[in-house]
Amino acid sequence: MARVQLNNISKSWGDAVGVKQMSLDVADGEFLVLLGPSGCGKTTTMRMVAGLEDPSTGEGWIGDRCVNQLEPKDRDVAMVFQSYGLYPNMTVAENISFPLRIRGMPAAQIKPAVLKAAAQVELTDYLDRRPKELSGGQRQRVALARAIVRQPKVFLMDEPLSNLDAKLRVTMRSHIKHLHHELGVTTIYVTHDQVEAMTLADRVVVMSKAEVQQIGSPEDIYNDPSNLFVAGFIGAPAMNLVHGQLHGGVFTSQGEGFQVSVGGFGNITQDHIVLGVRAEDIVVVSPDNAQITGNVFSFELLGDATTVTLKLADAFITAKAGKEFRATMGERTGFAVKTERCYLFDGKTQDRLRLFDS
Repeated sequence: MARVQLNNISKSWGDAVGVKQMSLDVADGEFLVLLGPSGCGKTTTMRMVAGLEDPSTGEGWIGDRCVNQLEPKDRDVAMVFQSYGLYPNMTVAENISFPLRIRGMPAAQIKPAVLKAAAQVELTDYLDRRPKELSGGQRQRVALARAIVRQPKVFLMDEPLSNLDAKLRVTMRSHIKHLHHELGVTTIYVTHDQVEAMTLADRVVVMSKAEVQQIGSPEDIYNDPSNLFVAGFIGAPAMNLVHGQLHGGVFTSQGEGFQVSVGGFGNITQDHIVLGVRAEDIVVVSPDNAQITGNVFSFELLGDATTVTLKLADAFITAKAGKEFRATMGERTGFAVKTERCYLFDGKTQDRLRLFDS
């Protein structure tokens, strides 16, 4: 196990910028998730830790060693990729043992190491099979076992569940979560899936356009977004974001029938404001008792809940109701907003407005 540090690290190819001046400190044994859309720089960051990309500026440290000049094989990291990367002509046992064999480990030591790694991912009964005889989830577990068997200082996982269907992703998330608890190895995990980030991470690094937007625990990222990008990227359904004006502590939108009082912001007058509120913080009420009224644009039954969406001018507002709730398309409906759970963002800078802002 080892601490990983990135000090003012950046990567560019001419005018194309992959990562801008990133600094990270990943604690020994921590599970850190790099989260963001395609092209945001998360995979480039991981590749610099692995030694597959050389940083343009800055330093990378693993443990007490600066690794800028070290080859990937000398960094003592193990990678798990989106593609399984298994050798089709080898059995499961041979795939798992491959990194040990190329390092010259004695055969007497390889077999127990393989059996232990296979047991940790529940593959003991499949050691004699070849990859083509396995399901997608089983193949990904072989890839995990191949990484585990090396006992590296750091695990690097790049979108390892993207090729799996929804049910298998849930199962594999549980396997990865349990393995990290059992092994305690420092892990850096790349994903665009915010559900994976929220369920797996000790801390999340949200990235966009080659820059870090926010670093924090899943709870912090969800409940205390620092800017408009983080607010809109985290959460399912996505946070409702409505453009409008703020005058005397009252937010109004260009859409007819949208007016919300937001306490604590009475001293702010601004014409370019974005109000954010999550679906679970909106209650469906009768139009007479509503802060927001409109016609039902969409109604979706999710099983454990239902979502109701109203269309107001150019804005869509979604509320989450109980699983028994029913609505009719086009029906006039009202929403009441939990004003203490509203977020305000500067429409120009996209930064969060806070009660303590001057």
